Amino acid sequence: MAMKDVMDSVPGERTIESESFANRKLIRPSLNRTEHNHSSAPAGERRDRPERSGERNDRNGGGRKSAPAEQTNAENFYYQKQMQGKTPMVIVLRDGEEIHGIIEWYDKSCLKVTCNGAPNLMIYKPSIKYMYKEGENGRK
Repeated sequence: MAMKDVMDSVPGERTIESESFANRKLIRPSLNRTEHNHSSAPAGERRDRPERSGERNDRNGGGRKSAPAEQTNAENFYYQKQMQGKTPMVIVLRDGEEIHGIIEWYDKSCLKVTCNGAPNLMIYKPSIKYMYKEGENGRK
């Protein structure tokens, strides 16, 4: 279809600017990964999209960064280390009560603490304000 035919098919009320904008087609050539190399473009040729140093197109496609990991495992690593070393801990609850003992096990929502000379406790994690190794200055 020639440009004249396209222009004749558009109603006469539209302005020339909107006609030329509405009649544009988006052309996306299919590029193979081996042929897709920004550095092969001649130096004087204008690039449509400048390269960005932080972009990760090749790894996860589309230029979008992947979402951060939902869990870093830092908490799990800390609990494992304290359990293996049988480290005496002080767990301070939200109401200010201090529990002295050794972390026996943990899961997603609880800690089981073996207390010296007192009953063992299962502590709900959201009720913990902070914790520290006994003998350290952890008061806040």
